[in-house]
Amino acid sequence: MSIAETMIPPQAPPPAPPKPYTLARFFGSVALGVWLAFAVGIFLTIVNGWDPEKFSRYGPSFLSGLGVTLILVISSIPMGAVLSFPVVLGRMSKNRFWSWIAYIYVYFFRGTPLIAQLFLVYYGLGSFRPQLESIGLWWFFRDAWNCALFTFTLNTAAYQAEILRGAIESVPRGQHEGAAALGLPERIAFFKVILPQAMIVALRPYGNEIILMIKGSAIVAIVTVFDLMGETRRAFSRTFDFQMYVWAAVLYLLIVELLRNIWAWIEARLTRHLKR
Repeated sequence: MSIAETMIPPQAPPPAPPKPYTLARFFGSVALGVWLAFAVGIFLTIVNGWDPEKFSRYGPSFLSGLGVTLILVISSIPMGAVLSFPVVLGRMSKNRFWSWIAYIYVYFFRGTPLIAQLFLVYYGLGSFRPQLESIGLWWFFRDAWNCALFTFTLNTAAYQAEILRGAIESVPRGQHEGAAALGLPERIAFFKVILPQAMIVALRPYGNEIILMIKGSAIVAIVTVFDLMGETRRAFSRTFDFQMYVWAAVLYLLIVELLRNIWAWIEARLTRHLKR
């Protein structure tokens, strides 16, 4: 008789012991039920109160406002990225003067609400109209769109600077030493060795920053920029139908979810060499 015939045949693993129904699971189930009921209620409200006439009348305005929102974010993010780079160099500089200037800039824009920054630019700079006219800048700051774009660029530059600085500092010291051992100049080593690795680390925080900018862009409606929220407010003021805000929330949710999936694909694509 062979050894294989005398061996005990493989057995199924024993069943996992049942998890005790704790107080945390109870509250979790209750919260899940509340959220499900809330979602079903919103869905039924939309279905029962659906008005094709309102949709055909205000739908194009919503799409136009969504386009304004996307243009604002798509314009401010790259300009903020360009501005963030000298801020990062200032934050990492050994010169205390430039380091403190960069620190104060980042501290202010990360420590104050975006809406307060927008008001400071839109209403605050309006108080200096004669001075701005004398240097030829009033044409820019008298437009609400330009003020919103300017504010969003300054704000996201501060956040992107901290994202990039943290990513650069996360690169292991051995990478710097290896580049120096190969005789690479410090500037070449930074752009060819350190920065590419830092950008991979910063991918996900950058995606989060873009999503936050999309959601934060709703405040520009307060300064008469008719983005998605601005068009929503205008439609509500004419219909007094709260579903206008539900439509806006759905559009924000769709664009954020689409961006999240696109960014996840980009991240997976760029980091495929790191997966094992």
